[in-house]
Amino acid sequence: MSATRTGSVWRQPAQVWAVAFACVVAFMGIGLVDPILPAIADSLQASPVETELLFTSYLLVTGLAMLVTSWISSRIGAKATLLIGLGLIVAFALLCALSGSVDMVIGFRAGWGLGNALFISTALATVVGAASGGSAAAIVLYEAALGIGIAVGPLLGGLLGEQSWRAPFFGVVVLMAIAFVAILLLMRGPASPRQPMPLSAPLRALGRPALAILAVAALFYNIGFFVLLAFSPFPLGFGAMGIGFTFFGWGVGLAVTSVWVAPVLMRRLARTTIILTMLPLLAVDLIAAGLVVGNPAALVVAIIVGGLLLGIMNTVLTEAVMEATDLPRSVASSAYSAVRFIGGAMAPPIAAALAHAFNDTVPYFFAATSVLIAALTVLLGRRVLAHIDDAGQGAGEDAEAILVGDAA
Repeated sequence: MSATRTGSVWRQPAQVWAVAFACVVAFMGIGLVDPILPAIADSLQASPVETELLFTSYLLVTGLAMLVTSWISSRIGAKATLLIGLGLIVAFALLCALSGSVDMVIGFRAGWGLGNALFISTALATVVGAASGGSAAAIVLYEAALGIGIAVGPLLGGLLGEQSWRAPFFGVVVLMAIAFVAILLLMRGPASPRQPMPLSAPLRALGRPALAILAVAALFYNIGFFVLLAFSPFPLGFGAMGIGFTFFGWGVGLAVTSVWVAPVLMRRLARTTIILTMLPLLAVDLIAAGLVVGNPAALVVAIIVGGLLLGIMNTVLTEAVMEATDLPRSVASSAYSAVRFIGGAMAPPIAAALAHAFNDTVPYFFAATSVLIAALTVLLGRRVLAHIDDAGQGAGEDAEAILVGDAA
């Protein structure tokens, strides 16, 4: 009997749990700075646009570095790549905590992004390769780690941010050091045979039509994602804890739908159908956020609803990318993630600039437009993505079976 039928997504080898824990901490780093953005702006005399560059430098370097991560990991191995990535995050998070100007924090966040790229692209391929229950179980576990990390990150950032804007960065240093030790001690077993990838492999991968369509769609989708995540702390007007609790709710919604709702939908619907349903709903939610931006309570509701929709989108897109080509998963993941993170890098400063030039409503309308462009990209490329729907017809059922387990 297959692992899919006999086991649960939660019954995994120790090395998978080590990588999953490190993923939680890595994804915490994305939302950790959310609650302290206003505090950083005040303490370091930075404008909102300058403060949003904390996201841009991090995400831009993460995206560009993704283009070389498969080349590196195919030569030095997954474990060494993960450890180097975690080590860089520890070093640059510490430098962020010790910085005396916003320019220094922006620069050190870029170094943090390099470590993040080495870790994230390798972690997904590692979890997919080592997890019990096949790729569906691995992706559910990976998305669960993403959801938990994104949920806990703002809450921890808010708690520590009440003490000082530097405290969340020190928190990352401690947690990433623990993750480093976990990978070092628990990731064992025979090394997989290394097949060195050419440096051009991710760029060539983007020449595959299905992967290119998904990458372009993800670029515009990520603009909506990061406008909601990175811009919203400013119009909310809350303190660090208020922002932290808001995005904790957002992250919990994202985690719940990515782990439990997305597999149920994939059992019933084609992947492209889910994407073409969720993206317009997300656009409506972003428009609503723009219309109620002056009402903090209503904006909180829009943010949390957005998290519910984003969770479904993240899982479905990740599964679609894994099935888009016959390329090694690390190459497909690196190529797709490079384009996706570049979209995320553009969003925060553009949103802040639009708010400064017009008002706080316009950034959300900009985000909604970007999300609709993502939907149009998938719609126009649906024929090219037909094989992804065919591959996904049993995936949702398998994923649901993995989640609930088989009592037999």
